[in-house]
This record gives sequence, structure tokens and C-alpha cells, in this order.
Amino acid sequence: MPGSCEGQYIRLELIRLNDLPLPLPSERVPAGFYVSINVDSRRRWKSPVRVPSSDKAGLLGDVVTLSLRDVPELSVEIKVSYELGRMLGSGEVVGKLETSWDQLLNHDQPFELSFPSVSGDHPSLTLKAVVVYPCDDQDAALSDSLVDCEIARDTDAGHAQFAEYVTGKTVSHLNVAIERFQLVLDQCPVSHPDRAAALTNLAWARLMGYIRNDPQDIDTTTSLFREALALRPQPHPDHPLSLYNLTEALTWRHIKESTASDIREAAQLYHELLPLCPEGTYLRSITTGADGVDYVINNLPKDASDEGICLGRVVLELCPLGHQHRPRARDNLSWALTLRFTQCGNIDDLDEGIQFDREAVSLCPEGHSDRDSYLNDLAYSLRVRFDHQGKPNDLDEAISLHEGALRLRSVGHDSRSLSLDNLGTALVTRFKKRGDIDDITRAVSLSREALTLCPPGHPSRDTMLNNLALALKSRYVKLDTSEDLNEAIDRYRESLRLKRLDHPARHKTLYNLSSALCSRFTQTWENGDVEEAIQLCQEALASLPSLHPGRCMSHAWLQMAYLSRYHLQHNPADLSSAMEHFRQSSMHPTEGFPPRIEVAISWALKAEIYQHESVLEAYQMCLQLFDNHVMTRSSVTSRREAATAFRGTQSLPVDAASCAIRHDNLRQAVEHVEHGRGQQWSLASRLKTPVEDLELTNPKLAHNYLELSKLISNAAQSSATITDRAAADRAATEYRRLTRQWEAAVAEIRNLRAFSRFLLPPSYEDLQAAAHQGPVIILVASQYSCSAIIVPTSGEPHHVPLPCIALADLKTLKDRFTRAIRHASRMNPAELRTDLMVLLRTVWDEIMLPIVNVLEHVLKIKHRSRIWLCPTAAFTSIPLHAANPFQTKADRSKEPCLEDLYICSYTPTLSALVRSRQLMKKRVPPSFVAIGQGQPGAGKGKALLAVDSELKLVHKLVPAIANRTTISGDAATRAGALQGLEDNTWVHLACHGKQDPAQPYNSHFVMRGEHLTLLDIMERDIPHAEFAFLSACHTAVGDEETPDEVIHLAAGLQFSGFKSVIGTLWGVDDAVAKHVVEAFYKYMFNPKENGVMDCTKAAWALNRATHAVKTKVPLEQRMVFIHIGV
Repeated sequence: MPGSCEGQYIRLELIRLNDLPLPLPSERVPAGFYVSINVDSRRRWKSPVRVPSSDKAGLLGDVVTLSLRDVPELSVEIKVSYELGRMLGSGEVVGKLETSWDQLLNHDQPFELSFPSVSGDHPSLTLKAVVVYPCDDQDAALSDSLVDCEIARDTDAGHAQFAEYVTGKTVSHLNVAIERFQLVLDQCPVSHPDRAAALTNLAWARLMGYIRNDPQDIDTTTSLFREALALRPQPHPDHPLSLYNLTEALTWRHIKESTASDIREAAQLYHELLPLCPEGTYLRSITTGADGVDYVINNLPKDASDEGICLGRVVLELCPLGHQHRPRARDNLSWALTLRFTQCGNIDDLDEGIQFDREAVSLCPEGHSDRDSYLNDLAYSLRVRFDHQGKPNDLDEAISLHEGALRLRSVGHDSRSLSLDNLGTALVTRFKKRGDIDDITRAVSLSREALTLCPPGHPSRDTMLNNLALALKSRYVKLDTSEDLNEAIDRYRESLRLKRLDHPARHKTLYNLSSALCSRFTQTWENGDVEEAIQLCQEALASLPSLHPGRCMSHAWLQMAYLSRYHLQHNPADLSSAMEHFRQSSMHPTEGFPPRIEVAISWALKAEIYQHESVLEAYQMCLQLFDNHVMTRSSVTSRREAATAFRGTQSLPVDAASCAIRHDNLRQAVEHVEHGRGQQWSLASRLKTPVEDLELTNPKLAHNYLELSKLISNAAQSSATITDRAAADRAATEYRRLTRQWEAAVAEIRNLRAFSRFLLPPSYEDLQAAAHQGPVIILVASQYSCSAIIVPTSGEPHHVPLPCIALADLKTLKDRFTRAIRHASRMNPAELRTDLMVLLRTVWDEIMLPIVNVLEHVLKIKHRSRIWLCPTAAFTSIPLHAANPFQTKADRSKEPCLEDLYICSYTPTLSALVRSRQLMKKRVPPSFVAIGQGQPGAGKGKALLAVDSELKLVHKLVPAIANRTTISGDAATRAGALQGLEDNTWVHLACHGKQDPAQPYNSHFVMRGEHLTLLDIMERDIPHAEFAFLSACHTAVGDEETPDEVIHLAAGLQFSGFKSVIGTLWGVDDAVAKHVVEAFYKYMFNPKENGVMDCTKAAWALNRATHAVKTKVPLEQRMVFIHIGV
């Protein structure tokens, strides 16, 4: 070095530590590193402790100035600190170097000072050395010991002995280290600032001995770490490391002793720790590594308890997007949610689980090693939801996913038996719903193959036996093969023997075996079978808590057993027990609606057969459950899907009404018909209920109700267009959330005394308002009886038996009408319609004449008064209004027909008529639009050449007082027609009308371009609308699958706001219909009335018009038109 050292100083700029020896030789996790440099023979300078980065480096940025006189050569140490805050001792040396000043001063730029290798790492110090004159006093930068020298020396001695133990594995070194650390702890009482550090050092030494099987009490070790953590609460700088230390102890105890509570607690601690570990730090890298969070994720036991699911959410948060274990974390959480659903029945759990499963599958594309497992788990969850909610798409998707999983599990795969079994069980479920024999044949084959892969001793053999038995029993029900039934019983017995008493699915095998024994009992009448069946179901019930969903089917099968024994012994107590278990099963709150509906339907059927006193209650339960189930579906199309999914539901309203009639409870009969009939309209109309009275009483409640109704309506409309299954699931969850809020708002409204029946099924008193302007005649077509109920303007309803007609007769009559009308359409207009006349005479004699007799002689209803017909079931297909005796009196005058005696209208439901009358209070100045499309385009039906002339005729006949517009030709599109409907109070539509028998909501008016569908109309709310004349084919023809829903175009217009509608029952000849249209409007708008437009005259005007055109229009084209509404 040039010149004299006297008075010279060197300034060292410490820039960065590189390649730090991590993990440490002692295997402890450091809080940080620091650099120590000799100042003179007695003192050393110490840098602040720096946190290491994940790349084993540490930024320093420190400066120290040293006197060359006092420090003839440089001595540098890299040391580990186990505390970021106050240090106990000087830590552990991991790098030591002595060098001359000449070597440092040979560099003009920053350079690396390399240290000897440590455990394969080559630590270095990046620094810069500069000669400076003169020097400030450096005493302020000197580092004396920060703690008492004795405990510092003992701590350092403990670290040295511990390091010797780790590298040399000599237990004596461990014992000495523990003694030293214990000695330090004994000198640090509870209030001592270094107690946490002393606790941690001792705990780490003990933990290492435990890890290496050098006996140490792990419980004591864990307690030491806990106490240290408690002494370092947030925001103590060593709080994160103390959290990590405790997780290490818990993890190692789990590794060695499989204590589930330890791994659960470790997960919670990691959840707290991770946010405290900045990205890029060494602590975060080991926390998120294979021995940290990953170990917890891979070893956390599946747990469906509330605490377990909460922990599953914690683990999921530990796996952000892109994390390799995120699919597993989501799948495990889904498993727990699905299991909790099967135990508690909360559908939100299942839906959330399915969402997690879907993401897990999406994160594992084709070729991923775990894809088969995630496909299988998603399929299982979908199958569980199908069992609960009955959505066919869920079952079909589940089967497709199971097949995908099976393809990935080829012969020899460890989980092939599981996939075979799951696919077989799903096919059994589909077979029960759809009856395809190929499904059950394949299911049995798959189940047998699965069982062969699970020989005696296999842990899944009991499940495979149960599911093979289930398939065999299902095939027996279809094919009546006793060999299948006997084998099913044997397989169930073997499965039951293998199941532990606490097996979560034991109750299913119990009631499945009970069911099979009951089936055999009905063939052999062996009393032992039915006695055992009863005992098995009782055991199943006893094993389940009160709200377990499985109790529903346990009750259901127990009733079957009691009913089977009743067949043999005729003990009334068995019948009573069976009916009570029907009741308990259908009422069970945590089971889904579909299984409960099937039980309730069976209850009603059996109660009818055995004439049990609970029959009316059973029907009421059916209607209530069915209503609740359909309300869970967001769109009208999915509601209809739900409505047609159960055998026997189509006749429920009329069978319930028939039962009430037979029990002399006519009021209840009316209520049952109304509750079950037009259910789709009733559910949808709830969201359009006027709330003017509520707004006066409680404006805030009214506003909240209207806003929620609007949100639900919007959600329902948007859900109808969703095709992506995951998006559909999310939409269903959101719809359910909104529905709960809406139901809560309705409940709050009902707490107001004046609104206690708000939106409840209407009572007879409420429904009687429909008869305010004339009696309503409900025609009930049930398998048990056919009759009519007349609801008068006041007083009690009147029953009119129809002894000459049965349900089968009505179905025959409907077919004969269809053929007669088809034949008449090919006849010359002048020819006599003999076939039609014979049929209409039958309608008069056997249906309408008994009703007319009551109207005339009992109720004294004057001739030419108005009456309303409300046909149900098979009656909806009969043109009741056209009933005619076609007879001549002695004086050669003709016997009057129904339309000679009364002005006939129809109504889909009594509520619809009441609602239309209520909306009549909101009248606005009339406006009239005539919409016609005679040439909609290629492939949309023949051209209607008379449409344009019909529109001109209508325009001429409508009073000038109305704002009259015409939409035709290119303007008569879907959008144009909808705009016309919304902007006007009166509408005349002339075009093709098409009824869609498969999906009635797709029934439509044929426009240029897109069709104007029933769904389009339903989604509009036009409260000011008054009258619509539908001069189109099939506008008042209902749905054959659900005739009591009255789903047709005319009803849709009434629902959207039109109070009075004229529709058609079958095809209309536009050239001939023009005569009816002309006559109708001439009667409707009498010049003497100065252009008054009154939609309540429509029924009378149609009545007069069809009489007036008798000589011009053939019979079938006159009776095709009917009036609906006010």
C-alpha cells in the first residue's frame, strides 16, 4: 500500500451477500444474516440483520470506516441470526475470512470477496473499498454485546454444540446443547425480553432430536414453540418465524404420529403466516415449498364438518391460481361440501362443490395425471344433485363424465373398479327414470366387472356388492326375473355383513335390503321377509340423526314394508303406520323435492286405494311440494321440464279436486284445482302482483318487493339463454340467493295484518271474485270421477255430477273431434257436418245439459247472461262452448244450444280472471294496431292471401277515436310485432300461428324473419293492454303433456296484460275467417255507441258474430273461435 498507514482509513461499502448456505448446516431456518468485521483487537463492527431472499442472497447497503493503524488486516464473518429483533447471543458463524488490505485495494470497482465453501454453497460478499482522509469517530458504529455476557456465551455455546450434533450426529452434543439452552431459559423469567429467543433455541434443539429419533418429548417441544409465539404477537418482527417454527413442530408430529389435529392447526398457521412473508424472501420460499404448505395440502384429511370445510377454504387460499395443488385443494373442498350436503341437505353446499369440481377439471387438461379423479368426482357430485333436484342434464353429464374417467382407467388401473361401479350406478339411475333396457343391461355388466376387481378383503367390496344388488333389483322390477331378486338379496346381505356399524352408507344398504325383501314377500308371502324388512328400516332410522337426508327414504321404505304386511294380515295398525311413514318421508326437510314428491304421489295413490282418511292431506302435500319444487327453477322452460318429470303429476290437481268432491268439500276442491292448474302462470304472476295497497301502507316494503321481483325476473330471463354448464350453475345459485331474499320480503309483508295472505294460494273467498259478473264452471276430469263445480257470484259452490262421462270417454271424444274437424276441412262449405254435429250433441247431452239445468233451475241464471268455462285435463280439448242438441221442437223451432242460452267465455284459471279485472282499473286512452303477415317467407307456410284485405277491413271498422296503426309486410317482424303489442291497448293479429307440442313456450306467430314466440310475449309486462284478436291457427290450444298448465298463445297474451282475448282451437281458413272478423268488429263497435271501445263486450260480440255468419261460414270455422278473459 503506498505511503504511511498513519492516519489513513478505509471505507468499506458492503453491497450484497451472495450464495448464502441455505438450508443451514444446523437445518434451522434463520431470521437473517449479518456481517461482522474486526475494528481492533477487542471490538467488532456488526451490520444490521438482513432477511435472506429466495435466491440465497441478501442486500446490505452498509458502510463502515476502519483505521489501518488499529486493523492491520481485515477479519470478516458472515453470521446467522435467529432473531430479527433483539438478538440473543451472536448467532451462528457460516462464513469466516481474513485478508490483507492490499488485496482489497487492488479493485477500482465493486468486487466479490469469496468465503470458504459451506455445505456445497460458496458464500461471497460484494463490496467496494476506498481509502479516505480523515476519518470521523467510528465509536457509534461499534457493536458491543446487546445482552448479558453470560447468557450470550451460553447461547453461543449451545448453538456450537447443536451445530456439532447436526453435522456429527453425536447425541452427547445434543444433550450439551439442550443443557446450555435450558440454562439460558432458566435465567430468562417470563418478563425477560429474551425469553422468546431462549424458548425457541431450546425447542429447536429438542425438535431436531425428535426428528432424528433421539428421544425427546414432542409435546413439551410444541409447548415451548407455542409460548415463544405468544410472546411475539403481531407486529413483532419475529412473529412470522415463530409461526413457522410451530408449524414445523406440528408437521413433524403429524409425520411421525399421524395426528390429524396437528395438520389442521398447521394449515391454519400457514394461512396466517403466508401474508406475512413477502414474495421473494427465503421464509416464503420454504413456507410454500414441498415441506411446508404442500405437505399440509397433500396430507390434510378430508373432513365434512363445519370446521373441516372452513379449513378447506383456508387451504384453497394457500393455493392461488397457477399453484400446482390448486386442483386438489378445490377437489378436496368439493368432496367435503358434497359429503356435508348428503348429511345435512343444504343445496348451496352441493352447488358450491360442483363449481369447485368444474374448476379442478378445467385445471387438468387432457393428459394430466389426475384428470380421471377429477372427472369422477364432478360426475359423482352431479349425480347427487340429480337425485336431489331431478335435472336431467345433470344425470346425462354425470354419465358422460364417468365414461370419460373410465376410458382413462384402463385395465390394470388401481381405480378402474371405482369407475366401473360409478358408471353402473349412474346408468341404474337413468334406467329408473327413462326405462331404457340397454342402460340396466350395461349397468349390471359394469357392476359385475367392478366386483371381480374387489375380491374378499378389498376395502370397497361392500360398496360394489350393494351397487350390484341395486342394479339387479332394478332389472327385476322391469323384467320380473326372480333370479335377479334373489341374487340382489344375497348381495345386499353380504354387503351389510362387511359394513361397520358406523359406516356412513350403512343405512342405505339396510333400506335397500328391506325393499328387496318386500318385493320377494309380494311373490312368496313368506312372513319372515316382511318382518325382517320392517326391522331393517327401523334400524336404518335409529342410526340416523333427526335431520339426516337419509331418513326420508328410510321412512319411505318402512311404509312399503308395513303396507306389504297389511296385504297379508289386514291389521289396521299396519295401514296407519304406513300412512304415518308416508307423511314423515314427504315432510322431511333436508331431502330434495323430487324424492319427496314421488313419495307424496305414492301416498295419495295408496290412500285413495285404501280409502284412508289421510288422502286429502296427501294431495295437499303433493301440490305444495310440487309448487315449491317448480319455484326452484329459474326459467319457464326449466319449470315445465320439472313439471313433466314425474309420473302422475299431470292429474294431481283434478284427482285432488275429485277427492275433495267425494268428501263433500267443494270449497277445497276449487282451491285444489286452482292451486295445481295453471301453475306455470301462477308462479310467474307472483312477480307481477300489483302492490298499490301495500305502497300506501308501507312504501319501503313495497319498493323492496318490486325491486327483488324485477331482479328475479331478469335473472330468469337471462338464465334461459345460458348454454355453458358452469355458467348455468352459477346463475342457478344466484337465482336461489335472490329467491331467498324475495321470500324473506314476502314473509315481512305477511307480518302486516292486512296482508297476512299476500301471495299465498288463494282461498275460496278470494277465487269467488272471478264469478263477480257471472258463474264460473270448473269441469273436473279425473280418473276417479268426472264432474263440474259451479262457482256462483255469491254463496257456496254447486256440484254437478256427470255420471254419463268418464275420463276414457273424454279421451275418445277428443280423438273423434280431431278426426271430424280434419275431415270437415276437406269438405265443401255447404255440406252438412254430420260427424261434428253428432259429437257436439254428445257434449250437450252428457256434459253441458246437466250444468245448464243447474244454471237455469237452481241458480236461476237468466238467459243471455255471461258464464265462464274453466275446463281441466281432458276437458280442455273439447269445444264445450259449441255444445248443441241439434234437435227440433214440436213447433218446428230448434232446441237452443249453449250459445243461444248464455254468452260463453273461457278462463285458464280463476286467478287469471280476478287479476284481469283488477288491472281493468288502469285504463288509458285506446290505441289500436293491426298486425298482419301473409307472406312470411320460404319454409314458413303457405301465403295467406286474405291477410292484407283483413287488415284493411279491421282498420275501417275500428272507431276513429282510437289511434289506429297497421304493421304488415316487411315491417311485420318479431321486433315490429313486439313493439306493436307494447305500444297499443288493442291488437288484431292475422298470420300463421303454430303450436309447438314438444315445447309449448316455443309456440309462435309466424313473422318475417324470426318468429314471435310465446316466451317473447310472456317476458313483456303490458298492464295497460286490453284486447287482442288472434286471427291465426292454434292460438288457444294447450300442451298435451300438461293440459292443466294451459300453455298457449292466447293465455300468454292474457298473462302479459291483455284482459280480453279471442283465440282459436285449431286451423283457421283465412278467407272464411274474414267473415267472422268483419261481423265481430261490427258488433263490437256499434255506431250508436259513438265509438266506445269496451273490451268486456268481446264475448257478446263473438257470440253474435258466429250466429250472424252461419250461412257463410261452415260449422268448424265458426266454433274455432273462443273468448278468454273479462
